[in-house]
Amino acid sequence: MRDHKNASKASANAKRSEAQRGFSIIEVMIAISILSVGILALASMQVSAMRGNSFASGVTEGSTWAADQIEKLMKLPWDDPSLEDADGDGANGLDDIGFDDNSATNSDADFRATQGGFSIHWNVAPDVVTTNTKTVNVIVTWMDHSAQKRVSMQRVVARIL
Repeated sequence: MRDHKNASKASANAKRSEAQRGFSIIEVMIAISILSVGILALASMQVSAMRGNSFASGVTEGSTWAADQIEKLMKLPWDDPSLEDADGDGANGLDDIGFDDNSATNSDADFRATQGGFSIHWNVAPDVVTTNTKTVNVIVTWMDHSAQKRVSMQRVVARIL
């Protein structure tokens, strides 16, 4: 009977030692490879998220500067020089942002200001919507990852008689 108990004990010990052998080096290398690919994917997503946040921050700040400039212009009297079509291009020049020394091309903004890394341009066009109105288009531009970005806001100012 004792031999039978010893034999079953030896068999149980052999099974336990087989189960407790651990991982082979191949299994560990495969697990590390899978983990590495997952970490690289997470790092790539993190970089994309950072770029997206940077772009969103630029759009928010540009929109804030455009809204601020619109508010400043809306407080001005009707005949203020900042609310005049400086280059006479009317509605055709509402989207212009560049400055051109050759006045014959009329391809420039009526006015320009800078705020940090942002350029604020605005154009005025009289009587676009109806008579006794001025359409003001404020365009804010900035550089984001070597690409120019822009946001614009438009407002109509009515002359109160």
